[in-house]
Amino acid sequence: MRENDMLEKDEIFSKVLRAGRRTYFFDVRATKADDYYITITESKKFTEEDGSFHFKKHKIYLYKEDFAAFSEILEEMTAYVLNHKGEEVISERHQKDFKREYNQETETSDQKPTTEKSFTDIDFDDI
Repeated sequence: MRENDMLEKDEIFSKVLRAGRRTYFFDVRATKADDYYITITESKKFTEEDGSFHFKKHKIYLYKEDFAAFSEILEEMTAYVLNHKGEEVISERHQKDFKREYNQETETSDQKPTTEKSFTDIDFDDI
C-alpha cells in the first residue's frame, strides 16, 4: 500500500477547537488491525521577539478500552470545576482589562486613583 493510501486510512474523522493561542485537534484514527482510537493534540503558538513563531504540540492517545473511564473522569472533573468556580473565566491572561476593571471596582470615591509607572514614564525631576 502506498504511503498516501495509509495516511487516508489512518485518519478517519477529525474536529478542531480553536481557543486563543491553543488549538485542539480531535482525530479518530485506525490501527494496523483496522480498529479505531482517538488522538487529542494540543498545539500552542509561541511568537519570538523577531516576529517569527513556532508551535509546541502535546498528544494523547486514547484507546477504546479506556473510553468509558476517561469520559467518566473528564465529566467529573469538568463538573467539579464548574460547580466550584462557575463558567466565568477570571484569569488575567484571558481578560485584557482585568487589572483595570479590578482597580476600578476596588477604588472608593474618597481615594485618589493610583497610577502605575512603567519603565517608560519619565519625570523631568529625574533628569
